[in-house]
Amino acid sequence: MLKAIIFDFDGTILDTETPDYHSWNSIFVDHGCELEQDAWCQVVGTNWDHFNPFDHLEQKIGRSVARDQLWDLHKERFHALVKQQVPLPGVEALLKQATELGLKLAVASSSQRQWVQGHLERLELLEYFPVVASADDVEKVKPDPVLYRVAVERLGVTPAAAMAIEDSVNGVRAAKAAGLRCVAVPNSVTKNLDFSMADEVLETLNGCVLETLIRRW
Repeated sequence: MLKAIIFDFDGTILDTETPDYHSWNSIFVDHGCELEQDAWCQVVGTNWDHFNPFDHLEQKIGRSVARDQLWDLHKERFHALVKQQVPLPGVEALLKQATELGLKLAVASSSQRQWVQGHLERLELLEYFPVVASADDVEKVKPDPVLYRVAVERLGVTPAAAMAIEDSVNGVRAAKAAGLRCVAVPNSVTKNLDFSMADEVLETLNGCVLETLIRRW
């Protein structure tokens, strides 16, 4: 019996993935090249241990770059784009459905707690989530399963009684390795990746009827 839903944050609740990619790609374009989406997707849902955009840029142009200066430029462009974002379609409706059904809710994110909670508060969604498991809580982020294990433990449910909602392959791997069912909702950055590991793949959460999804399982 389903007792809890655990949401990824970046790219699932709020589309930060598209602004992140575009802000980095603009820096690559400034240097006369392009950041390939398939290369960038290595870092979606995880951290720079799997892909470092500075290393990739330097390899492409054959010289070193002023990393501190470019990092500041990226942050300026990225935050300007993210501030324009609202919750992804269907997220608020799904949260209301879950609350009405008495399901427990949490966030499990590879990002820092301040980032996640700050945006949840800005979006007026923080009250839905009594549990926020973030990079601050673990030594390893997704695709390691520990974030999901922390989330279900804090919710007081078993992994088998929880469902994850993810936008990245790294996130799906983490959820499945932790023993959760997982719904993948790819975004514009991750839409061409292989989500065959997920239990269900939806184009969008918009119009998703939670009771129907639960019955299918």
